[in-house]
Amino acid sequence: QVHLVESGGGLVQAGESLKLTCAASGLTFSPFATAWFRQAPGKEREFVGAINWSGSNTYYGDSVKGRFTVSRDDAKNTVYLQMTSLKPEDSAVYYCAAENYGLGNSPPHKYNYWGQGTQVTVSS
Repeated sequence: QVHLVESGGGLVQAGESLKLTCAASGLTFSPFATAWFRQAPGKEREFVGAINWSGSNTYYGDSVKGRFTVSRDDAKNTVYLQMTSLKPEDSAVYYCAAENYGLGNSPPHKYNYWGQGTQVTVSS
């Protein structure tokens, strides 16, 4: 059985950094694209960033380009989302998702597995 578990969320002030972790059990990340999505109350789910199945390419949503970085550690079977220069509008529940042999630019419905999410709150 596959489980994705996000961690690292919390309350930070604007301008600070936070690093989210997505750990997998029952799944090896290396043949999966892994993406981060977020959803704030009353808003649609938003693509944040992703790394493709080979780990060779990353993609980012326009609102986080230059501030967020997705990376993968195959030895630890973990994917990270490093968030810097956080803004109040970055506040949301952040989810990681995995797509088998994904390119990293797929819509949400293409992802096979999802985590339960971790809350990020950025105060002004």
